[in-house]
Parts: sequence; structure tokens; C-alpha cells
Amino acid sequence: MIDLYNAESRFAECRGFRLHYRMMGSGEGPFMLLLHGSFLSMRSWRSVAGPLSEMGTVVVLDRPAFGNTSRPVPSRQNAVSYAPEAQSDMIDEFLGVLGIEKAILVGNSTGGTLAMLTALRHPDRVSGLVFVDAMIYSAYAASGVPSVMKPVLKAASPLFARLMRLLINKFFDRLLLSFWNDPARLSAGTIAAYRGDMMQGNWPRGFWEVFLETHHLHLDEQLGSISVPVLVLTGEADRTVKVEESVRLAEELQDSVLEVVADCAHLPHEEQPEVFLGAMRKFLLRMM
Repeated sequence: MIDLYNAESRFAECRGFRLHYRMMGSGEGPFMLLLHGSFLSMRSWRSVAGPLSEMGTVVVLDRPAFGNTSRPVPSRQNAVSYAPEAQSDMIDEFLGVLGIEKAILVGNSTGGTLAMLTALRHPDRVSGLVFVDAMIYSAYAASGVPSVMKPVLKAASPLFARLMRLLINKFFDRLLLSFWNDPARLSAGTIAAYRGDMMQGNWPRGFWEVFLETHHLHLDEQLGSISVPVLVLTGEADRTVKVEESVRLAEELQDSVLEVVADCAHLPHEEQPEVFLGAMRKFLLRMM
């Protein structure tokens, strides 16, 4: 079995970003693109990417503002945008660059938000969806900076980026531990590795740009247009995205299966990887 970090580290230029990714598997379908949540990186998929690659082709991506993907400062010259719509368009373009016509998008937390938005904006690119404690009804998908405040906040971006640096540095470890039902399972070494993934380059400004571009996406009003098969997974002890939100999501989608993972919080693929893989195997067989 190929380990995620034994796979070649690759880069692709896309919409002003230098996207860092790894590809594993046969090079044939089904193609799966794994999208991690905020404050994490492709490292989040370390326990499941290898086994998944035995079922098809897996592409693991560091999202903009995280991991080894670049963090350019938006300007009129580079037309870079960290807005969720721009990131979903970037996912569509990135898959095209790789020559992948259709992919199953597997998204955790805010990665799930982007998977949903990509399926809505580029339905021809998506063959299936896996939502892992995805933010669809709350938080990233339903929050935002008031438009009247954006010009002021943009003008003060250097100041607020420094503030982001202080806050994230202070609360980073505590935040990661809150994603786990049993924090003892998350080692100090893994937390340190996640810190290293997050805190490189101009990371405070990159994260500030993501925050600045958040706005209500009204995804709940568009669920009826999703027609591809969907797997919804949730940790039964998730405090970040309540279980009720994932149950509601599965009920409101046309063709979905719900899996509630015991002894688990916000990261089933990390905290209960075997359960996650079992659910994925059943989902992929269902799609054949």
C-alpha cells in the first residue's frame, strides 16, 4: 500500500495559486479528490488516502491558505481570489488540468462546503459527493463579513493579518484537539506537523483573505439540484458541525446514504479511519 507521504509531491499553476497535490492509484477511475477542512492540510487524509487509492485514483490537495499551496496576496494584477466561488471554480479548472473529466469530491468541514459549491457550479465535473461533517447550514457556509465593512477591513489587512497570527498561534492546539472525541488520540507530534503545514510563508495574510471573503452561500436553498449519489458521514460527538445538520443534509438530498460514526467527533477519517474506509467501499460499490 502506498503511504500518502511516499507519493510524489506535485504542483499545478491554477488561478494565480501554485497548488500542492499528490496523486495515488492506478491513474484510472473512479477519481476521488480529497478536500480537507480549515486549519488542516492534506495530512488530514494520511490514514485513508493509501487504502482509497486501491479502489481507484486519489488526488489529495492542499487548499489555498493551507499546507504547501502558495498564499498570494490578491491584487488587480494577479486577479487572485480566496472567495468560495473562486475556489470552486479553481477545483473545476484544477481537475481539467489533470485531465480528469469527472471526480467524486470528498470534503471534510469547509472542504465539504467547497465540494457542494463545486457540484452546484460545475455539475458536469462531479460524479459523486462525500460530505464528512460538512459545513452546509452553518459556520463557513452561513456566515460572512458585512459588505459595508469590507472596504475598511481590506484597507487594514496588514494589521488584521498580524492579529490573525497572534490568535491562531495562541489557540491552534486547542482548536485541533476540539475536533477529536478523544483528544488523547491526537499526538503532540501530529499537532506540531499541522502547525508546520499551516504556518509557512505569508500564512496570516492568506487566512485573513479567506476570512474576508466569507459570505452566506445559501446552499440549503439549492440542495434540490444535486442529483449525483451522496454519502454523508458524521461523528456522533461532533461539536463543530452538529450531528443534526448532517442528518438533515442526508434527508434533504435526493440520493444519499447517512453514516453516523461512533466514538468520533469532527474528523471520522482521522479518528475512525477503518469505519470511514468501510463506508467509502460501500459507496463506491453502489456507484458501479
